[in-house]
Amino acid sequence: MGRFIADNARWLAGGFLLTLFSSFGQTFFISLSNPGIREAYGLTHGEFGGLYMLATLGSAFTLPFLGRVIDRYRTTTVAAGTIAMLSVATVAMGLSASLPFLVLSLYLLRLFGQGMMTQTALTATGRWFAANRGRAVSLVTLGQQAGEASFPFLFVMVAGAIGWRQSWFTGTATLLFVALPAVWLLLRRDRIPLNDPVAKMRTVARDWTLSEVLRDPNFYLISAGVLAPPFVATTIFFHQVYLTELRGWPLTLFAAGFAVMSVANVTFTLFSGWLIDRLSAARVLPMFLLPLAAASFVAAFVTAPWAIFAFMALMGVSNGFSSTLSGAMWPELYGTRHLGAIRSVVVATMVFASAAGPGLTGYLIDAGVDYDLQLAAMGIYALVAAAGMSVVSRRIVRKPTSGSDHVPLTLRR
Repeated sequence: MGRFIADNARWLAGGFLLTLFSSFGQTFFISLSNPGIREAYGLTHGEFGGLYMLATLGSAFTLPFLGRVIDRYRTTTVAAGTIAMLSVATVAMGLSASLPFLVLSLYLLRLFGQGMMTQTALTATGRWFAANRGRAVSLVTLGQQAGEASFPFLFVMVAGAIGWRQSWFTGTATLLFVALPAVWLLLRRDRIPLNDPVAKMRTVARDWTLSEVLRDPNFYLISAGVLAPPFVATTIFFHQVYLTELRGWPLTLFAAGFAVMSVANVTFTLFSGWLIDRLSAARVLPMFLLPLAAASFVAAFVTAPWAIFAFMALMGVSNGFSSTLSGAMWPELYGTRHLGAIRSVVVATMVFASAAGPGLTGYLIDAGVDYDLQLAAMGIYALVAAAGMSVVSRRIVRKPTSGSDHVPLTLRR
């Protein structure tokens, strides 16, 4: 691993920085301004949540059209443009003085932060690496965990000194004077995956077009599984106060569980990268939803305080697998030529799931549907989706023998 990192440091570091600075558009970072925003505009929790969902859904609908630009332009060009637009979004957030302007600011943050920064990083990594794609994706996605670990602490410190609005301008300066030049220098030269040492023959997909992918039944079975982690995780975390009140758990104890999830997430992000390179993404597919199903059942049926650490650890395992698979799986199945267009559709559906989960479950809670029953239903869904993944995995693993859709990796151009 050390030699691999040293030989590919510039591309891995560039991708890492893109996922790191995507933090400015992620929910965990934007929510730090929640109290200030609600006070400035006189919004309730529900009203702000509704505006946030509206902006997030808008970004989800835009991403399939914008995300395909990485199929047409160089990675450095797309990355620089994305960082520039994300810096505009941070300025807009700091200057926003009306509700329409606030929604526009949130829309830009979600589109260029959560959406395009991650889209650019994982699409480029999927193209640039072949034999070691799993390890490369796992290292690049660690930027997300690094952002979750460091950015909230830094924001709270800066906001405490200069206020929440001015803190967004600090983010602008960071993007323009740190992220933009660093990413430009690191990614200005594309990597050639044909230079990878290949220990054994492996088959990879031909380059499918987006229209072909959308006609493939396997795509929908896989997507049904890919949507489960963002839906379940966002739902549980959004309603964490409600869950702790139901169980009689201290909220501080629940917060402590995030450290356990982070350790499990990082550990299994790296482990899944090694496993994908050893077995292939297709063979790993059936595994990643099983810990999520177990986490949902623990949250639904175990009332003892230790349940917090159990389901947080299980969710960390599932998220670690999911984050690496989402970068390595699509190029393995559908090739790299139209990867930007394909991934943009996938990311858009994941964003939609993360936006819809809290709203749907909140409506069911208000309607009197038992929350434990909802959590159990999420676990059942994860199990059914895992069964679907198993079917898809067997189909894909057998398919290369036909020779119709796959070519040897060493012959790829």
